[in-house]
Amino acid sequence: MADETTRNITTIVLVLAFLGMMIFVALRARKNREEMLKNHAPKVAGEDQLEGGARHPQRFDEPDEEALEEMAKLLGEDSDDYEA
Repeated sequence: MADETTRNITTIVLVLAFLGMMIFVALRARKNREEMLKNHAPKVAGEDQLEGGARHPQRFDEPDEEALEEMAKLLGEDSDDYEA
């Protein structure tokens, strides 16, 4: 009789432990899935934070001589043709 009672108690404890582990795994899987969907959701313009930028943005305010020459070359303006 004691042997059968021990077996029944052990079975109940193991079943409860199994159910507890299954609930834990299910909750953890749901949490991981929600985090994954949140992290991989499509980006909406204005909602994401852009990182980086120019180190010295003021240097782009005025073009240097090399940039002016390159622009003149691209526009087909030669300094020899426009001498006044």
